[in-house]
Amino acid sequence: MSSLPHPFTPQEPSLLELGTAPEEPCLRADAARNRARLLEAAARLIAEHGVAGVTMEAVATAAKVGKGTVFRRFGDRTGLLMALLDHSGRQLQADFLGGPPPLGPGAPPLERLRAFGIAVLYRSAEQLELQLAAQPEACRRFSHPALQALRTHVTMLLRQIVPDADCELLAQTLLASLDPALIHHLTRQLGMPMERLEAAWVDLVARVTRTDPPA
Repeated sequence: MSSLPHPFTPQEPSLLELGTAPEEPCLRADAARNRARLLEAAARLIAEHGVAGVTMEAVATAAKVGKGTVFRRFGDRTGLLMALLDHSGRQLQADFLGGPPPLGPGAPPLERLRAFGIAVLYRSAEQLELQLAAQPEACRRFSHPALQALRTHVTMLLRQIVPDADCELLAQTLLASLDPALIHHLTRQLGMPMERLEAAWVDLVARVTRTDPPA
């Protein structure tokens, strides 16, 4: 494959603070406590009633605050649900930026890429209902900071494995196979076991990177 020019070389991202509105990157202590209280209330509602039970009104009632407080903190229901994904999203990013290998630094990039996809796959499967409900509309979906962080990480690993490829587009292709809606279709509608999806990710990585799958 011929070498392709790259318009930019992404740098490994710093750990993102996801789910906080751009205009308030650092919340005051009391505001942070209130935000945590609202998220705890929303998490209880999901545990008791599923994602469908999470409305702005229900969260306000459960947290014993006015409905306006919830809207001011999260904007809308999608913002609230996205905030609920914060903890696991930050934990996943911390794991692939600084956690133990093979997901974190210290393993060869090919092993890290395999481990990354498997980690994302199982995280999505565990939170499938919430992930589907929290997805932004199509025009915002691919520009969301959480997805950008994943895409940057995959692009950097690919550039270490197949530097002559268009790694930015290959990263998009790989991440598309981990889309929560696709995982829902394959596991819930078609009944495919997670082991099959895991094996398919390892096979896809081998084909994209022109490497042999692990023995």
